Amino acid sequence: MPLVSHRLLAAGITACALLATACGADNGDNHDNHDTAGAGSPQAIVSLSPVSTEMLYAVGAGDQVIAVDDQSDHPAGVPVTDLSGYTPNVEAILGYEPDLVVANADTADLVAGLEQAGVETLILPAALTLDDTYAQLEQVGAATGHVAGAAELVAQMRSEVDEILAGMPERQVPLRYYHELDNTFYSVTDDTYIGEIFSMLGLTSIATGGNGYPQLSAEFILEENPDIVFLADGQCCGVTPENVAERAGWGELTAVRDGHVYVLDEDIASRWGPRVVDLMRDIARIVTGIPAAQPAP
Repeated sequence: MPLVSHRLLAAGITACALLATACGADNGDNHDNHDTAGAGSPQAIVSLSPVSTEMLYAVGAGDQVIAVDDQSDHPAGVPVTDLSGYTPNVEAILGYEPDLVVANADTADLVAGLEQAGVETLILPAALTLDDTYAQLEQVGAATGHVAGAAELVAQMRSEVDEILAGMPERQVPLRYYHELDNTFYSVTDDTYIGEIFSMLGLTSIATGGNGYPQLSAEFILEENPDIVFLADGQCCGVTPENVAERAGWGELTAVRDGHVYVLDEDIASRWGPRVVDLMRDIARIVTGIPAAQPAP
């Protein structure tokens, strides 16, 4: 369970009672129109992770955000600072005089340090499932005074996901994919957050085992011969479909031969925030255009 202060935990409980009414609100893009943070809500929020920044703005709390960490880059115009979410400095954070700090981990005694200074904290750890994303958005809404905005956003996301899944072709044999995290062949299994997204879209990973993020070998990838290759290392490592095809032996892969190597936005593909629907839509568009695999004789 995410670490929260006593006041934020109480806010979350109150939110649960309000969600049923809030979910009936008209679905729109501007969540600020549906509920405005009241006097008891935080007015000076510091975000220490790109995911929490995206969530804050998505539920309608953007006007309350005074500073974000050095990795936050969405939406455009967020107040980027040199604050680090990886090695948080309590003194530097307090320099912004926040009344709420949102982060994805209690690193370097962040919570205790801020609590000593009387600052509320909300920790949103890495989501394991899409339902975790929905729950965290509702937590952010409760903590910032945007219960209705969060509930509306979650309802909209659920509706869009249902629409995407309804449009997926039925396949007797799931397409097999290799998702490349970096150019040393780290990948994902079906038992990860993004693996769940792929599974919902009728795909199965060539990577298996107890470690959700294993490092594969080129030999294993060639032997498994995936139908699709997804590259989440285009921005970090300059990997392209063209230089993948130039790797020794990779030109014979089904995915390479058939032109089914795709570069994903690695930021969206590595975050569990509201843009996960955009990721799902992009992958669905790719998968829909690929012919069904033939059952083994």
